Amino acid sequence: MAHKILIPLFNDDVAPRFDMATDVTLIKISSDGEINDRIIVLPQASADDLCALATSNHIDAVICGGIDDEHYQYLVWKGITVFDDVIGPVQQILEVYKIGKLASGTNIYTIPLSSL
Repeated sequence: MAHKILIPLFNDDVAPRFDMATDVTLIKISSDGEINDRIIVLPQASADDLCALATSNHIDAVICGGIDDEHYQYLVWKGITVFDDVIGPVQQILEVYKIGKLASGTNIYTIPLSSL
């Protein structure tokens, strides 16, 4: 089964704050592990716009840094899994997600990948 993920970006890393990101990557991981992604640049940073983007694209999971409780609860209410307080490069975060080891609070910079 395919998974769709939304990750707010800060360069090549997960953005430290959900509400301050203007660049977002939408990633689709197919059942055979193939990854398709596209980057969307928003005209302005807006947590409401990111939530609308997530729901309109039928996203399964949002991976982000900090997110305020209102938007966190909204996404969860919409059936979207939220991994918050995640820190690290998007490509490494995706590898951790694909093997089912991603959790809220994951900081790639403090844990060796060999331990995952």
